Amino acid sequence: MPTPNPDRNMFAIRAFFKEYLDLRRDKEHEADTVDSIRKGIEFRGTNLWVLIFAIFIASLGLTVNSTAVIIGAMLISPLMGPIMGIGLGVGINDIELMKRSAKSYLITTLFSVVTATLFFLVFPVTGNQSELLARTSPTIYDVFIALMGGLAGIVATTSKNKGNVLPGVAIATALMPPLCTAGFGLATGNLVYFLGAFYLYFINSVFICAATLICIRLMGFRKKQQVDSEREKQVRKYILALVVITMIPAIYLTVGILRDTYFDSAANKFIREQLSFENAQVVDKRITRKGKDSEIRVVMVGQEVPDSTIAVARSRMGEYSLENVRLVILQGVSGNTGTDLDITALRSKVLEDFYQNGEERLRQQTLQIDSLERKLGQFKAYGELGKSIIPELKVLYPTVRTFSIAEAIEYNVDSLRTDTIPTAIVSTSKRMDAATLEKLTEWLQARIGNEELKVMVK
Repeated sequence: MPTPNPDRNMFAIRAFFKEYLDLRRDKEHEADTVDSIRKGIEFRGTNLWVLIFAIFIASLGLTVNSTAVIIGAMLISPLMGPIMGIGLGVGINDIELMKRSAKSYLITTLFSVVTATLFFLVFPVTGNQSELLARTSPTIYDVFIALMGGLAGIVATTSKNKGNVLPGVAIATALMPPLCTAGFGLATGNLVYFLGAFYLYFINSVFICAATLICIRLMGFRKKQQVDSEREKQVRKYILALVVITMIPAIYLTVGILRDTYFDSAANKFIREQLSFENAQVVDKRITRKGKDSEIRVVMVGQEVPDSTIAVARSRMGEYSLENVRLVILQGVSGNTGTDLDITALRSKVLEDFYQNGEERLRQQTLQIDSLERKLGQFKAYGELGKSIIPELKVLYPTVRTFSIAEAIEYNVDSLRTDTIPTAIVSTSKRMDAATLEKLTEWLQARIGNEELKVMVK
């Protein structure tokens, strides 16, 4: 048996990856790609007005909490041009292009925030819409979304077959909604909203730029030679530092979100498994994670649960990683509990449980009615079947005097297993021999269409 050649296998693997994953295969001419990105950098006249209109549309979408309107605004927005221009300028050592792109980026950012701020000053939003809140807490996942979206965008831009990738990238990276939310924060004086939303916008910008730089370098775009190597190294260090500094807050926020999620999951599991009693029910719960002040507060109605039982449940909190969490159980809803019990939430919970129990009871009754209707239908079917069989039976077997058919329950004495079997009972004027009984059985089975039919003669 010939031994495999490692060099040959490696060559085959390289050939495979080159065949299917080589970005240069469909690469557009470099000059065309650079010219295409340069055209998207300038924000004067038409481009700037399109951006302003897109900001108005996105702000309206955030106001009415409409995802479809926000997506439409992201498709219109030309914000990605300057960001990709910065990445291209750094990638090919074109300092002039990088400066022009950075200037356009600052102008578009300023116009976007000012436009959104003016909009929300004129049309204030009542309440915190979910689409607004979603733009104020960036995490490490937003970093990955921006990086992958930027990679997809620059790969499509440098390809001959661009397809419909760029609109998808505009939606996925979501540059515009954070700017609108930042404007909302300024208009309402909410600094937390402004900083959170602007940080999300900055994350998207930095990592789209970084993705552009990476692809430009991997695809071997020719660099301009007028930049000295020391200055190029310095620029790379600045970019790396900017990327790391941008990621650190996102990582910190992500860790906090994961901890909150794990804590809520463990607390809900503890309530579900350890505070479930036959004659008492949890109607409200409040889970708070604040380090040493973390607390699980539960409101129960029904028969009062003894302190000893509650102590047992409290002793098992360590099994759910809730060792340092305070457990507070309120039984009853009297006004002397000394707590800020949410009566509205309690009433809603009781009504919800009542509605769910009523739905379950209605479902069970519906199933029972369906079962009874099926049985009644079977009785009616056998009755009609008997009436149609009797004239034929009278001609074929004149000795038969009475005939009845129904479903009987058969019990297995050893296993207590039950089975439902259709059974026919006939009475005759004189004794029926075995051969005639067998023919009668076969005829009835064929006539009824059930080979499991049993015939009894009395």
